[in-house]
Amino acid sequence: MATDFKSLPVIDISPLLAKIDDPKAEQDLGVCDVAKQLDHACKQAGFFYVKGHGIDDSLIKDVRSLSRNFFDLPYEEKLKIKLTPQAGYRGYQRLCENITKGVPDMHEAIDCYTEVSEGMYGALGKTMEGCNQWPLNPPNYKQVMEEYTNICTDLSRKIMQGIALALGGPKDLFEGDIAGNAFWVLRIIGYPGVSMPKNDIGCGAHTDYGLLTLVNQDDGITALQVRNLSGEWVSAPPIPGTFVCNIGDMLKILTNGLYESTFHRVINCSPKYRVSVAYFYETNFDAAVEPLDICKQKTGGTKFKKAIYGEHLVSKVKHSVYGHVMDLEFSVGEM
Repeated sequence: MATDFKSLPVIDISPLLAKIDDPKAEQDLGVCDVAKQLDHACKQAGFFYVKGHGIDDSLIKDVRSLSRNFFDLPYEEKLKIKLTPQAGYRGYQRLCENITKGVPDMHEAIDCYTEVSEGMYGALGKTMEGCNQWPLNPPNYKQVMEEYTNICTDLSRKIMQGIALALGGPKDLFEGDIAGNAFWVLRIIGYPGVSMPKNDIGCGAHTDYGLLTLVNQDDGITALQVRNLSGEWVSAPPIPGTFVCNIGDMLKILTNGLYESTFHRVINCSPKYRVSVAYFYETNFDAAVEPLDICKQKTGGTKFKKAIYGEHLVSKVKHSVYGHVMDLEFSVGEM
């Protein structure tokens, strides 16, 4: 359960990345220290910054810059990759098309997912079948974004190995049937600036779907807010050289509520257009997610029912796009 945190911790994960592939990583003092910090952050806030992540700063900035170039295009050009159910809910969403809790969000976006071929997951995956729609302009956009996604996948897997150690398990705790073939989601989001201060919601209060999110946000614009236990909204300002990380619904279930998927929102009060690229590291698409034994021992009993990740994702995707919101929260004692 989240606490009354007033700020988000910054964790240098370079000692984890340096040693996590070592067979004796669990015994390394640097790895253990990072795991301890991850454990504290996941319990206290469900949100944290990571630095020392090893991703080239030029790539991080290119991702935002090229995304801004796309959003600057004429509306008719952007509609060439319009998001539709036929495209597996991939592509461009116009301003206010995304819905959170029945309210249109003041942003535009490109939605991308792990590509799903026909019949890959049977009826479970039918809704998400399709290939990502990348714009032809900027011309190198697809190449840059696919490279970025691959790097974020590798980084997220290693952070999740650190979280596995934080829980007292082996580093491969989340491999195999849980996330051995992790699904991913990428949302490239543009938030219009405002001419005068107001509280238009760029993205309404929500939790994320999966295991771990990496947020690459524009420098110099504070818009992301995280809700603490008292209901106060705590700002998560951009810190150069870092990602904002947060945990999602599936990790909350796996940890039996030991770690919190915290509500957050975006309000851009700046006159500047804001770009944010959110990478979501998920479980396997067909994973049956339920509390881990190691977490049930720590928390006592089973507090959450089993969830099929693909069903959870499809419900959220369908209802966020078309406004028929299904609020999938998991209550204590629910079986």
